[in-house]
Amino acid sequence: MKSAKKSDAGRWKTALGAAYSMWADIVGVVEELASPLDIEWKPSELAFGHVCLLRHKKRTLLYLLPEKTSITVAIVLGERAYGLAMASTLSAAVRKSLSEARPYAEGRGIRVPVKTSRDLATIRKLVEIKITRK
Repeated sequence: MKSAKKSDAGRWKTALGAAYSMWADIVGVVEELASPLDIEWKPSELAFGHVCLLRHKKRTLLYLLPEKTSITVAIVLGERAYGLAMASTLSAAVRKSLSEARPYAEGRGIRVPVKTSRDLATIRKLVEIKITRK
């Protein structure tokens, strides 16, 4: 895992508080699938004040949106990945969110709250779908 500055790791652990454990789990899951993983924090107008981008080879895989005690993951799937997701074993709720998401040139974006290990499995499946080669 690469980050802009190693000294920032402690800062983010403190800032994330109770959500840090889930953040670390998400990063670990994504890193297993796409390594090396670049982590970039950007200022945001969200309540936390920052958003975390997880990138692999300059491609943004996920956006992590920290909240007080949890993390919400935002992901954008292109049309090919959208088709794979709709035919996958993802939960009906996630597939419904995808089907209701407005299609843009870069794809369809959804947000998935991550609170349990079951949610981590959903994130793993979404990332697997996103990085599946044609």
